[in-house]
Amino acid sequence: MKPKVIVYKKVDPTVLAYVREACDVIYFETLDEQTLPAFYEELKEAYGILGSGLKVDEQFLMQAPRLKIISNISVGYDNLDIPEITKRKIMATNTPDVLDDSVADTIFGLLLATARRMPELHQMVKSGKWTSKISEEQFGVDVHHKTLGIIGMGGVGSAIAKRAHFGFDMPILYHNRSRNLEAEHTFQATYCSLEDICQQADFICLMTPLTPNTVKLIGEKEFKLMKKSAIFVNGSRGATVDEDALVRALQNGEILAAGLDVFTQEPVNPDHPLLSMDNAVTLPHIGSATYETRLKMAKLAAENLVLGLQGKQPPSLINQEVLSEVRF
Repeated sequence: MKPKVIVYKKVDPTVLAYVREACDVIYFETLDEQTLPAFYEELKEAYGILGSGLKVDEQFLMQAPRLKIISNISVGYDNLDIPEITKRKIMATNTPDVLDDSVADTIFGLLLATARRMPELHQMVKSGKWTSKISEEQFGVDVHHKTLGIIGMGGVGSAIAKRAHFGFDMPILYHNRSRNLEAEHTFQATYCSLEDICQQADFICLMTPLTPNTVKLIGEKEFKLMKKSAIFVNGSRGATVDEDALVRALQNGEILAAGLDVFTQEPVNPDHPLLSMDNAVTLPHIGSATYETRLKMAKLAAENLVLGLQGKQPPSLINQEVLSEVRF
């Protein structure tokens, strides 16, 4: 008899077919007020779930007594209460690596767009206000040969460093939980403190995971340390930045501009002050949003789910310590 699983996110038909070969699948393309009651009813008998964004905590797990594996279609897993999941001997998986290049493309594109004021000037042309040569008031700033600071030199941070070093001749500073010797060798990156990055970098990219230690990692103190010409880019999670402090830094000229792919509240409130600022370039959390990459992520998540329920180690197991205790 196939184990019952819930897929609660729209996935490619080929991915769904793969999971259905091994599992009895209950499929929800979306979760909303209408589908949530049925979802929680099915959850009582489910051995696995596959999707993204759903908060899995103690209250959730109390409604899932048979759960053996949680397959998150995301590299980040701040929606998962890992200690609680581990305590219940449930495997938790994510989808790292396969999205590094796509996210790096997005973040570097955001950096360029912010530096050269592309969205602002695009709108000027579209609205018919380009009536003469642009003045110095519309000038942007160079990216090449400027110092890039990367906070979080993981897979995505390294992919950003690769583009900066080989494509734009940018000296690279980085801060990480531990030194990344490969990045130091390959990109001549220099390991330094968070304070040094804030003080020395022309561009600062925040790429850390969201953990209790990184909530509001960048706030008023850090913005005041930055150069007035600095451009700040956040591609991690919105909660890693004190957004009120960022608004003040932009309004007061403490930094030049910001490029944001993430916000504390998503979708962002239409009345958020950042949305009315010309020196803030904003995107709707599109880091990995290409068809090719999302398909790779879904395939890896499906493989994690199926192998885990077959009693095999999933490729991207987060809580390795459960392996010796998992029973099928």
